[in-house]
Amino acid sequence: MPTRDEMWTTMGEDVDVLVIGGGITGAGIARDAARRGLKTLLVEMRDLAFGTSSRSSKLVHGGLRYLEQFEFSLVFEAVSERRILLDIAPHLVNPLGFVFPVYTKSRTSLLKINAGMWLYDGLSLFRSPKRWRQLRPKDIATEEPALNREGFKGAPLYYDCSTDDARLTLENALDAAEAGATIATWAKVVGFEHDDAGRAVAAHIECALTGERKTIRAASIVNATGPWTDETLSMSRATKREMLRPTKGTHIVVDHEKLPVNHAVVCFHPDDGRVLFAIPWGPQTYLGTTDTDYDGDPADVYASAEDVKYIIDAAAEYFPDHPLCADDVLSTWSGLRPLISPSTGGDDDEIDESSVSREHQIIVGSDGLVTIAGGKLTTYRLMAKQVVDTVARLLRLSGQLPESLERAATSRSPLPGAVGWPEDDDHRAVANAILAAGDALFDTDTAELLANTYGMKGIEVAKRVVDEPALAARICPTRPEILAQIDYAIDAELCCTVSDLLKQRTQLYYREPDQALGAVEAVADRMAARLGWSDERRSAEIAAYRDEVEASRRWRASWPPAEASSGA
Repeated sequence: MPTRDEMWTTMGEDVDVLVIGGGITGAGIARDAARRGLKTLLVEMRDLAFGTSSRSSKLVHGGLRYLEQFEFSLVFEAVSERRILLDIAPHLVNPLGFVFPVYTKSRTSLLKINAGMWLYDGLSLFRSPKRWRQLRPKDIATEEPALNREGFKGAPLYYDCSTDDARLTLENALDAAEAGATIATWAKVVGFEHDDAGRAVAAHIECALTGERKTIRAASIVNATGPWTDETLSMSRATKREMLRPTKGTHIVVDHEKLPVNHAVVCFHPDDGRVLFAIPWGPQTYLGTTDTDYDGDPADVYASAEDVKYIIDAAAEYFPDHPLCADDVLSTWSGLRPLISPSTGGDDDEIDESSVSREHQIIVGSDGLVTIAGGKLTTYRLMAKQVVDTVARLLRLSGQLPESLERAATSRSPLPGAVGWPEDDDHRAVANAILAAGDALFDTDTAELLANTYGMKGIEVAKRVVDEPALAARICPTRPEILAQIDYAIDAELCCTVSDLLKQRTQLYYREPDQALGAVEAVADRMAARLGWSDERRSAEIAAYRDEVEASRRWRASWPPAEASSGA
């Protein structure tokens, strides 16, 4: 696998498809296009999954709540794609039980919820990870002892899936690269060139690390920039029309012992009735999300004190014996949902943020730019296929389509870490194989982490420890991640900054008690040695990461907020 710098250096000047945006949708498009045989280049202004695709609720789900909005087609698409992702990424997409508690004061009856469960299973053609079942009041003390039982009537226990959203994005990009695509991170589009007919035919791209610029000619250009969609459109054509109505979602992370949940618990906020989740995450639990309109810089999205209080207030309603306070919050993340702005004929502010559709649109502009807007993590693969279908039709009309295209087969071809994965989905067997490949030079919890992070590729990480036993040392004493992951991220995963490593390649930024500040210098030392950084570059990387952590904590400066606003 070429490194990030090698990808930039060898970037060609002419491609069939230029994909702008390295989130889950852009990575999926690059994978589909490259597997069809199209000469593909993906450019991302920061790291892969820097924006929305590493800041989601980390769920692959059908969207049970959309049944209430009668969005049956969206639910059917999502549950179908959920099944596909379970097959092609079993190491990253795992069944997760959801408890939907119903109380005497709940707005929806238990009978209605149960009917929705049968409809949900039916739309999935009864191929959910597990069949749902009813929890009675006497069951809940065993299944979810922390849950409030006052006025409790019952709860369906149904199954969707959890995932590591950043790594799902990464593996799509890596598979695209294996199929021949060039993946250029830290490469920002700063302008377009147009032909006499006004069609965008080339893009000017700037390396964010060196300032070097290149011009890439492309037969087709795809705008898959999520929250930056309108900004990208405005670079290509002068327009004030805004396609998106982005909403901000915030999550908080606490230790599992502070909020011990065994399943994802569906909560309705006591103030405004909006849906939140409390989700088990190994030794931690995370809670969210908020759903508020956002009109600021998409690159500067962080939790506010109001966001944190809003989530803590919801937790207090459902888990009264486990009250949370600001000091319990280990970390936070906030991201933007790039939702399509509704055509209401009136004031958009009259539309509830939670009611804005998650469905996607593919739009071909007068400049030829193909834009994908809206959608959700679960349906990224289907969206990518539809975008590349559109691109192929346009290339055919312009006479620029290669004579023959391969079948992408993205619904059947496993992602890199899933190649060779056991048919019985035995994670423990993979962990044992990884432990053996590393000559048991690291602990069992590390082997399990490598299996659940890299899948079968974890064996390659483990072998590095055999060649250099010092790489078995832990990055942080309290966590199972090891130094070998740093080298592997550089050599095989396009990692080129400290933030890339600590946020997207590992989850130490979110999970380690001090957000890996205690390890940042050692990480920078290892990366500097491998990548040939100067002392100035090393210091800049450390400072940039510390600034990132500080920004994620700035909500504390205004704690407690005077009053949490609705939905914040």
